[in-house]
Amino acid sequence: MASVNDIRAQFLKYFADQGHEPVASSPLVPRNDPTLMFTNAGMVQFKDYFTGKSASPWPRAATAQKCVRAGGKHNDLDNVGYTARHHTFFEMLGNFSFGDYFKERAIELAWNLITREFALPKDKLLVTVYADDDEAFGLWRKIAGLPESKIIRIATSDNFWQMGDTGPCGPCSEIFYDHGDHIPGGPPGSPDEDGDRFIEIWNLVFMQFEQRAPGDRVPLPRPSIDTGMGLERVAAVLQGVHDNYDIDLFRTLIAAVEETVGRSHNAQTAASPRVIADHLRASSFLIADGVLPSNEGRGYVLRRIMRRAMRHAHLLGAQEPSIYKLVPTLVREMGQAYPELRRAEALISETMKLEEGRFIRTLSRGLSLLEDATGTLGDGAILDGETAFKLYDTYGFPLDLTQDALKSRGIGVDLAGFSDAMERQRAEARASWAGSGESATETVWLTLRDRLPATEFLGYDTETAEGVVQALVVNGAEVEMLKGGDEGAMVVNQTPFYGESGGQVGDTGIIETENGSRFRVTDTLKKGNGLFVHYGVVEAGSFQRDVSVSLLVNGSRRAAIRANHSATHLLHEALREKLGTHVAQKGSSVAPERLRFDFSHPKPISDEELVEVEEIANAIVLQDSPVDTRLMDREAAMSSGAMALFGEKYGDEVRVVSMGKALQGEKSGKTYSVELCGGTHVGRTGEIGLVAVVSEGAVAAGVRRIEALTGNAARHYLAEQDRRVREMAAKLKVRPEEALARLDTVLEERKKLERELADVRRKLAMGGSGAAAPAIQAVGGVNFLARAVEGVAPKDLRGLVDQGKQQVGSGVIAIIGVNEGKAGLVIGVTDDLVGRFSAVDLVRVGAEALGGTGGGGKPNLAQAGGPDGDKAEDALKAIAAKLEQLAASAGTG
Repeated sequence: MASVNDIRAQFLKYFADQGHEPVASSPLVPRNDPTLMFTNAGMVQFKDYFTGKSASPWPRAATAQKCVRAGGKHNDLDNVGYTARHHTFFEMLGNFSFGDYFKERAIELAWNLITREFALPKDKLLVTVYADDDEAFGLWRKIAGLPESKIIRIATSDNFWQMGDTGPCGPCSEIFYDHGDHIPGGPPGSPDEDGDRFIEIWNLVFMQFEQRAPGDRVPLPRPSIDTGMGLERVAAVLQGVHDNYDIDLFRTLIAAVEETVGRSHNAQTAASPRVIADHLRASSFLIADGVLPSNEGRGYVLRRIMRRAMRHAHLLGAQEPSIYKLVPTLVREMGQAYPELRRAEALISETMKLEEGRFIRTLSRGLSLLEDATGTLGDGAILDGETAFKLYDTYGFPLDLTQDALKSRGIGVDLAGFSDAMERQRAEARASWAGSGESATETVWLTLRDRLPATEFLGYDTETAEGVVQALVVNGAEVEMLKGGDEGAMVVNQTPFYGESGGQVGDTGIIETENGSRFRVTDTLKKGNGLFVHYGVVEAGSFQRDVSVSLLVNGSRRAAIRANHSATHLLHEALREKLGTHVAQKGSSVAPERLRFDFSHPKPISDEELVEVEEIANAIVLQDSPVDTRLMDREAAMSSGAMALFGEKYGDEVRVVSMGKALQGEKSGKTYSVELCGGTHVGRTGEIGLVAVVSEGAVAAGVRRIEALTGNAARHYLAEQDRRVREMAAKLKVRPEEALARLDTVLEERKKLERELADVRRKLAMGGSGAAAPAIQAVGGVNFLARAVEGVAPKDLRGLVDQGKQQVGSGVIAIIGVNEGKAGLVIGVTDDLVGRFSAVDLVRVGAEALGGTGGGGKPNLAQAGGPDGDKAEDALKAIAAKLEQLAASAGTG
């Protein structure tokens, strides 16, 4: 019997042998179709090739595509587990022709595969064609030899495919397998077509028209082929079973469920192992493709899938998290075909365990509260909306769980009352915001957030995506259009642009439409509790709401930011390792040019310590180890040693970024850096390239700051530093390695010469070395020695005043030193005159004359300064006049 893995491999090999390029499955989050919540068909990744927006690199392709249908119009969630063929996650096998071959070759390839390679009996097969597709009807008769009774014309949209209201479209041809008359149901097109006897296994879409407008359809110049075969359905046929849940893959998963979680013993829980097995696949693949549980958007759909599985685990008797234990079984079964499952195994398991643990607590508490609230209600009663909202808002019990728990008792929920309570809470939040002093330009975001869902951030694993414009804002007010030259802001339903937070700056880049309109994004910020707002200017065309756009992040800038952000984490841990665990982050800025990191530390870091910190960080960079991101419960993350970022707000679930292996100390061999962080990071530490610390200093009491560069910026910085050293060595006429020692010698020689020069100047200033001694004047009967000198440092003026006191014996000494146009002033009063004159009074007069203010000191010695050295003589005259005035006053007294 062929296994699911065998069938998938056989399909891809068959089409590879027929000249098709085997193309890997695209992620479950579509990058090129913002209207889809999840990838739900094999052609999604090829949409741009079919529309002509992009040229296909191959004329033919074949895929095994991951698909999810659990939200929007393709929502099979409530049926999963209770029917034979409903799944949230399924695989779509497909072959594609991009203008290469058309109907005849497509039918020939399909018929040969299922009848020769898969060896299905022809008498068990029948096909459908669109009612007026005579060409396909004739080809089936010619190629397959089917009688007309087994080629059924269908006139409905089931057999005519359209991408949308406009765009490529064309008739379909479906292949059905007859499971036998022991199963109820009729052929397609019959009154009993909804039965399970005749099962569609393959759909061939003949893309031959372009729908321009209603009633306006023209032939495509290059008709194409898009097919889809459900792997689970064809596996059931080839393995001789009627129910998809009886194929080998599901039998293995269900056996693991029954062994790990619990075995079904009654009708109420008969479907539970099937539900868990299906939802395990959907949840695991969504997490592997970057979707994490949340309360909105894709994350909310994932949470619903996970919680549905967890509720069925609870019905089977599970009291502790258990579904995460099934992940290794799934990885063994599907990891070879989908390597991303293996790579993300740890993340999947941890996310499952975290979510199930929280769900069990929520379920237990919520069911108890719900029982208290509905104990007196009977069948057909309605639970009031206020109570349902209180369960949701206060206790975290979701509305859908309340509805589900009450359904078996025949009790409904007042949804209108629930919505009213939700709106009252939003109104109170708006009023609180408006009264908090926030500017009017900020209140628009809260208003928009009431109307719009949170922006889906795709940027952890892509820098390009497509989205739909949801709002346009100029100067704090919503507008209908942004025209060429307008500066404004744009909100899109999903984006790869990171919004500034956690110290990481926002992304820049381009947003454009198919018709050439172009918006240059100069910054991205987070607003209104969940909106990513793109600020910028319209460079061409115009933008309106509901328009599809392509978003392209500036990739080189983002790469530099990622490197700097990851380096910040490494430096944080290196500082703790070198300086002590008291080091804690106090702020950061992660930009493309450089990183800045503020941290607690009571004293400057020595050069030797800084070099060691840099070396430790670079040792981790050179490991080129993977950077791992996990979703964890906040308390569990903190208990495990993960460090939080200063000033960042965290929810109950947090992203934990880990990197490197410690080389020494208590953590040797363990993960080096573990931090709570929502920013973007490198995939491996080697992508950082190089870390170069360029400065260290104080920013506040007990807070230090380092700045550093990474990658090319660090390399250029070090190259420039090397160039400067070589240039300095050349000027010193030594080799570069000898430059520092030679510079020390030169500086010491300079200090010696400066000391000798200062000594000469002091001697000259006071009449030494044969110079004329300064004249001593009699001012008001007091000896007054005054002199202005050039080139004497301010610190040497006090020594000159002391010498002056020795020369005059009794009196007042005023010395002004002029250096580079500025003046320093020192005044001394001998001890015998301190009772009559204060040096402070005199120095202030001199300072004013020099263009300065103030001055201070003691009665026997005071100093001041001023910006106007040219007024030195005027200042000395002013001091003499003040001295004469004080002497006269003293004499009168």
